[in-house]
Amino acid sequence: MDPRLITAVIVVLGVPAVLIGYIWLTERALGLLGQRARAGLRPWLWLAPALAFLAVFLVYPTIGTLVRSFQDKTGTSFVGLDNFAWFFNNDASLLALRNSLIWLVVLTALTVGLGLLIAVLVDRVRYETVAKSVIFVPLAISMVAASVIWTFMYWRSTPPDPQIGTLNAALGSVGVAPVAWIQVSDFGFNSIMLVIVMAWMWTGFCMVILSAALKGINPELLEAARVDGATERQVFRRITLPLMAPTIAVVTTTMLITALKAFDIVYVMTSGHFDTQVVAFQLIQELYNFNSPGRASAIGIILLLAIIPIMAFNIRRFRAQEAIR
Repeated sequence: MDPRLITAVIVVLGVPAVLIGYIWLTERALGLLGQRARAGLRPWLWLAPALAFLAVFLVYPTIGTLVRSFQDKTGTSFVGLDNFAWFFNNDASLLALRNSLIWLVVLTALTVGLGLLIAVLVDRVRYETVAKSVIFVPLAISMVAASVIWTFMYWRSTPPDPQIGTLNAALGSVGVAPVAWIQVSDFGFNSIMLVIVMAWMWTGFCMVILSAALKGINPELLEAARVDGATERQVFRRITLPLMAPTIAVVTTTMLITALKAFDIVYVMTSGHFDTQVVAFQLIQELYNFNSPGRASAIGIILLLAIIPIMAFNIRRFRAQEAIR
């Protein structure tokens, strides 16, 4: 029998069986204790499997990556901060860092801005459900599939061959020369074209979350402002937007983290050529193409450090909101 099939059976049947057995044994053991002891121990015993998974698959690899980032290529000796110094003194890494900043700014602005705009606009139309469904559909497509779709959207054939790419075919129909959308090393232009692909996918996500926040606003507040003579713009700026601020902060945080993890679209559409590599792509290159796990680990730690302030800001906002409640 194929060993992979045996492994699959063990995972599908064995893991649930172990969890059920753990729950049964835990409850039997707690039954032997007093009421006060059970109340104190039960939450920790129920959390123990999840904490164990976090420790094994998150905490331990993170610590291992941190240690590896201070080692040389072979992993036999420590080199201190050399791997980090290499990253900030290497032209390719600085280019990847610049492109990641472009992703951070442009992707977040496009997805959150368009998501908020669409949520407000479709809130009053009769076909709201249909419109939201159409805009949300791209998120159901995998990154690889979306990249293939947009590769043909951006495709530029060498003249005099006919333009089969959607955008260049449209330009050709009005007499405009074809454009190399992602095949030119222009300052940030092709990176922005790649960002548009992810924005096309994630705008629907932002729209759904922001639309839920918009519908959670008490309509009596809005009507009272309109009765007092406020214009629609004033109602949105003075009432709607401040009340949606916590949700906007959460969505913005999500998109910032998504932008930092961008890899699939760059890998499929350009393979990092034409000055489109990002930090996550640089990490994969160092690990697999250049066989340098120490440098790859350093890049991973840099990405982790970049995410920590974003998460800290989000947690601070959440606590402030809870304190108000």
